[in-house]
Amino acid sequence: MPLSIRGIGTAVPAHRANQTDAVALGRHLIADSPERLALLERIQRRTRVHTRHSVLLESGEPESPIAERLPFYGERNPSTAERMERFAVHAGPLALAAARQALADADLPAERITHLVTVCCTGFQAPGFDLELIAQLPLHPDVERTQVGFMGCHGSLNGLRVARAFVEADPLACVLLCSLELCSLHLHYGWDPEKVVANALFADGAAALVATAGDGGGGGVGDGGAPLRALASGSTVIPDTAELMSWTIGDHGFAMGLSPRVPAAVASHLRPWLERWLRRQGLTIEAIGAWALHPGGPRILQASAAALGLAPEQIAVSETVLREHGNMSSATILFILERLRRAKAPGPWVALAFGPGLTVEAALLDTPEC
Repeated sequence: MPLSIRGIGTAVPAHRANQTDAVALGRHLIADSPERLALLERIQRRTRVHTRHSVLLESGEPESPIAERLPFYGERNPSTAERMERFAVHAGPLALAAARQALADADLPAERITHLVTVCCTGFQAPGFDLELIAQLPLHPDVERTQVGFMGCHGSLNGLRVARAFVEADPLACVLLCSLELCSLHLHYGWDPEKVVANALFADGAAALVATAGDGGGGGVGDGGAPLRALASGSTVIPDTAELMSWTIGDHGFAMGLSPRVPAAVASHLRPWLERWLRRQGLTIEAIGAWALHPGGPRILQASAAALGLAPEQIAVSETVLREHGNMSSATILFILERLRRAKAPGPWVALAFGPGLTVEAALLDTPEC
């Protein structure tokens, strides 16, 4: 029996910054010359990210200078330990907000949850925010926990694969999957072109879903729309691309390596692999009704769409999420699925996300009407 996504919830921190704020912050911490400041401004515009949320912002007043609203990043570069202290403070409440929304959307009580899958690549803490979810929702202390860690932007699709395995093994299983990413904890100081791009793209957010086998043996579906059935998953590593994207732990946060060659590598390999994978599901690219493409950045999104022959309206939801929230790493794909579900987009759907490897992860979903 296929996995049925009964509810989806999303959450972002209370305060956000815009492109002007990001340039002002970069002027003090990154750009050490007029030429680099001009390049930083161009990079910010090209991201197409208008606003991003951060747990580190202490005020939402746009007239206040960003240095006053974001005092964590001053003249002294915070250590990884200091950044993880902030993760410990902020991870639980944001994850909890998303999880509560997902349970409400599914119209299922927290005590129905038998399995908890958490996804994160931006912080480490033990006990972690999974224990906070158990205590605060609350979940039964016997809930079975699985952590999908440090897999990057496609982590939620890995988590969905784990959830499918649970419900296929046990028809009474009810899974809460929660993806939590605090990317703003890892702002990079100094001039490094790849990290300057990462600074301009990434943001904070959390998303959760509740899934059962079939109708789940009780409970309803909230006003978010019909359940989504997760029918299949796929994964491939693009050969000879390991050096193009990386996520490593340093003394001053986690460091993103993001080569400008990533869009071309994804574009050249994505369609042939996806055609083969869909053929095994009895489908073609042209038969897909809606696309949830992870917006790793505008160039990756556009290259993927061009390779698949997608029209602008077919990636409009991905572009909107990128514009309004930035790249929230693993949580982002669930934001896109939530919007497609509320829009009652025609099925079947394909969700695609990319990460270090280079790795492509895919999920095939549909609605009961498909």
